[in-house]
Amino acid sequence: MPRRTVTMLASTLMLIALLCAGVLIKVPYAEMSPGPTVNTLGDHDGEPVLQIAGHKTYPTSGHLNMTTVRVTSADYRMNLVEAVYGWLAHDNKVVPHDTLYPDGTTEEQSTQENAEEFSQSQESAKVAALKELGIKVQSWVIVSTVVKDSPAEGALHAGDVIKAVDGTAVKVPTDVAELVTKHKPGEDVVFTIVPAKEQAAAEKENRQPTGSEKVTITTTASDDTAEKRAIVGISAGTDHTFPFSIDIKLADVGGPSAGLMFALGIYDKLTKGPLTGGAFVAGTGTIDDSGKVGPIGGIEMKTVGARDMGAKYFLTPADNCASAARDTPKGLTLVKVNTIKDALASLKDIRAGDTADLPSCTTKG
Repeated sequence: MPRRTVTMLASTLMLIALLCAGVLIKVPYAEMSPGPTVNTLGDHDGEPVLQIAGHKTYPTSGHLNMTTVRVTSADYRMNLVEAVYGWLAHDNKVVPHDTLYPDGTTEEQSTQENAEEFSQSQESAKVAALKELGIKVQSWVIVSTVVKDSPAEGALHAGDVIKAVDGTAVKVPTDVAELVTKHKPGEDVVFTIVPAKEQAAAEKENRQPTGSEKVTITTTASDDTAEKRAIVGISAGTDHTFPFSIDIKLADVGGPSAGLMFALGIYDKLTKGPLTGGAFVAGTGTIDDSGKVGPIGGIEMKTVGARDMGAKYFLTPADNCASAARDTPKGLTLVKVNTIKDALASLKDIRAGDTADLPSCTTKG
């Protein structure tokens, strides 16, 4: 057999061997890529994303698209070939697996956490939008979760309303931890609560809950490596009663990053005239009850996904501006926002066609 043929055959066999090895070798990485975008003003899977009943709504036009990122699942292990392809692909990003799934997070745990964050983002979006419109929303502090095998297990339950701790009224969730940690581990703390069942019944019957209970719990020491704190094993959150029904219908989406766009969509439906003036606006950002916009992950993939769907403007959390501006998709204008008020001001300029002075993102922020 000619030497040239032998060399080509050996090279081919070596290439095949390397490709096989690349497919078989698993690497500790995960991949992020642009995900679907959904117009909060439109329909998804045959029904409106935002459904409002009990209050006058107005016609809308244009787009206020929330954006998403696709990620490989917690259980999936990339092979070397996939990782190399992901590194070379411009619109994808390969990151260490632990970046997306720290401390051995399972797929089930990740899905549950994303669902909880998504639910909370919807609540905050409703509150932020209604507050901006001057519509009153009733709020109270609740037991959000109870840690298994903690002192609070069996004594407090998710959904219980926390009225006071040691007789001091509780106004925001952080008050609970501050009051509990005034104790030393092993001391008793007294919670004044309205049980979750009574609160739910009162809401259903459109009345104020009747009565409250005092629950005494013996604190234990935290697992912190620093000075031990007194804890009871709960996390506190906020629940709300809205003056009319606002439902957000969007399945198979998780995480908190759609909060800003949901809030703007709700605001648009409750006010006269299209908020965007018919423009295609997309964006992202967490939002809290006060309307403050927070940063999110995967900003580079979200801007690409928005551009590919036809967006011309992208509402960008201020803390994500530098990353987004380093590789802005052609034809997309990044608009910096810190609060819902910022977003509304920029949308006013966009619908008026006065876009020259929009607050823009730069590589410095």
